[in-house]
Amino acid sequence: MKTQAGTGRRAGALIAAAAAVAAVVALPGQTAAAAVAGNAAAWSTAAGGADAVTTGAGGAGAWSTAAGGAGAVTTAVGGALPPYTFDSAAQRVQGAASSSDAVELRTGRTYRDTLKRNGKVYYRVDLDRQNAYVSVVAVPKAGGKVEYGDGFKVSMQDGSGTECGYQQANFSSSEFTRPLAAYARRIVDADSSTCQRAGAYYVLVERESKASTDDWELEIRYASEPVLKKAGPTELPEVWASGTPGPPAGGPQPRQGGSGVHDATSLTQGEWRSDIRPGQTLFYRVPVDWGQQLFATAELGSSATGDEYIGHALVLSLENPALGHVDENTVSYSGKPATLALDALRPVAHENRSSYDEATSGMRFAGWYYLSATLNPAMAKEYGDKTVPLTLRVSLRGDARPGPGYDGDPGQFSVTAEDKEAAEKGVSGAQAASGSESMRVVAAAGIGSGTVLLLGLGGWTLVARRRAAA
Repeated sequence: MKTQAGTGRRAGALIAAAAAVAAVVALPGQTAAAAVAGNAAAWSTAAGGADAVTTGAGGAGAWSTAAGGAGAVTTAVGGALPPYTFDSAAQRVQGAASSSDAVELRTGRTYRDTLKRNGKVYYRVDLDRQNAYVSVVAVPKAGGKVEYGDGFKVSMQDGSGTECGYQQANFSSSEFTRPLAAYARRIVDADSSTCQRAGAYYVLVERESKASTDDWELEIRYASEPVLKKAGPTELPEVWASGTPGPPAGGPQPRQGGSGVHDATSLTQGEWRSDIRPGQTLFYRVPVDWGQQLFATAELGSSATGDEYIGHALVLSLENPALGHVDENTVSYSGKPATLALDALRPVAHENRSSYDEATSGMRFAGWYYLSATLNPAMAKEYGDKTVPLTLRVSLRGDARPGPGYDGDPGQFSVTAEDKEAAEKGVSGAQAASGSESMRVVAAAGIGSGTVLLLGLGGWTLVARRRAAA
């Protein structure tokens, strides 16, 4: 009995420890070290992340957010604007002056580089039979001078210099600096002989600047899209719903935007309230599935301090899941409420890529679509360097449909249940990535610890039985 009791106490301790490990594995958003330390850890992302994760007294692993779950960042009136939030995991590379010396980019990774005025740099990607997209987010110095037409071009070329696909981004008539995004692409097409061979391809990024003399920071991403198992439709429907829907129900909810693509605040259908300062760009992302239409409007609230006219006071831009530019619009401001709307866009469909219209072609796959809003820095002179109320209204029309039948994992070109949950809660891209990585670490630690505990339990049980039999 004494031996059995001792065995029972040891086994009970092991069972309790196993239960503790199970509890640790179940906690969202915690690292293994944080859980072992009593579930009381808090951390923030470094060099490009202002998102904080804290745990409550009960170890709930709750995201530290403002009302509406946005992870809001408060900026002091007249203080320095938050810098662009780069992906903290991005690898620093240096583009080459010649394609022969180009550094290789790998799919699914993010890179950083610096592009000088009139710069022209090459990168390399090795392609087989997959669609490839290399996006560039150019981040000029805040407050820098630009003119109409200043911008950059990104293109993809094969080994003979033939251009496969390109996009240009510029400041157009809104002559103030803000992040610009564009992508180069290579599409597998059985009916084409251009850019179809497997091998080395080269991504060329070149500045097109007149007034800007500052260097621009670059954030570069390389994404692959599987081909289809069998060819689908290529012609677009002649009739589609282009009427703008009414405002979303529920009224405005607070949800502050992020400071870059990496920490863009997740949104779903609804009316979302932020504060934006002159010269600031806020980033958001919306999951849009196959067959769905995205509608977005932005409204600047009225001011009690002036009525001066500011042209292009607000710019709203839309980029697709591969960070290709889709559409943008601007609105002037004179102290009264001012609203702009993006053009009506076709439902997300694989066949949209056959269109020569950039906005239609951009709605080519499901996934996270990115909205960025920039307030003209000239607003500070006329209305003061303080926040202006910004309201985004996001509507999604249509039910989600099955994908086009990819021959492989669609990866980022899909909408998952986790994406929808993140959009509902307002979790930023950086928070979602951090939480997923933390859970992988905890799961691995939990599985390892659980295996050891179960082996221990088995050993104690076997000893107990032998002693009882004796």
